[in-house]
Amino acid sequence: MKKIFVFALLATFVYACSQSEGGDKGGSEPTAEAAPKVDGEKIYKTYCVTCHGLYGDMGASGAFNLQTSTLPVEERINVITNGRKAMTPFKDLLTPEKIKAVAEYTLTLKK
Repeated sequence: MKKIFVFALLATFVYACSQSEGGDKGGSEPTAEAAPKVDGEKIYKTYCVTCHGLYGDMGASGAFNLQTSTLPVEERINVITNGRKAMTPFKDLLTPEKIKAVAEYTLTLKK
């Protein structure tokens, strides 16, 4: 009985080690499909609601109303990255991908 248990354990171990997610690629490097999508809404709710509010129209501390903003996404990325007036820059806190996701999310707040 002990031999059967050891054999089953060994066979399971060998089978598990022989499986690779990369298929024929010969490695376990993550692919673009495996990278999780950045959630701009979640990041916005973490860092931006304090001044802009949940719907982008709160205006605390002089924050601009995102519902009426006409800035294109590229300019929004610039403002989030480098700040403007009282707004703090987020370039040292968020990655460029996260900043872009937030900028794109703010477009959904427009009326």
